[in-house]
Amino acid sequence: MEKKPHDKETVPNPVGRPPMFKTPEELQTKVDEYFIIPDDDLEKRFTVCGLAYSLGFSSRQSIYDYLNKGDEFSYIVKRAVFFIESRYEGLLQSNNVAGVIFALKNMGWKDKTEQETTHRFNKMPTIMINGKEAEFDVG
Repeated sequence: MEKKPHDKETVPNPVGRPPMFKTPEELQTKVDEYFIIPDDDLEKRFTVCGLAYSLGFSSRQSIYDYLNKGDEFSYIVKRAVFFIESRYEGLLQSNNVAGVIFALKNMGWKDKTEQETTHRFNKMPTIMINGKEAEFDVG
């Protein structure tokens, strides 16, 4: 069968905007540039939105889209977001942590208390039903 010019195999069908970074090395270079701390701004705060903006993206979702672009891209993005998360975690030691907690919750952290309760019986309690002691097989 003769292939026609509109066959999927002969004509590429790109969807969406082309990727911002063609190689993991390009992405890594730009990520490294974002994390440089200038001498005049030693208190620089790193954020996922700031990273996205620095990389030329129009939303933070673009950062997460690179998680599905392949192992090397995914690794770079995971490490970058993990570094940002670690900086937030360090801020938990400061006096004003409400915003930090909010950011960490949005990164998957949970604010909950778990309590394990156990009760041991030396002897099973007696349960009376209609004046007679009920028998249970508790194995």
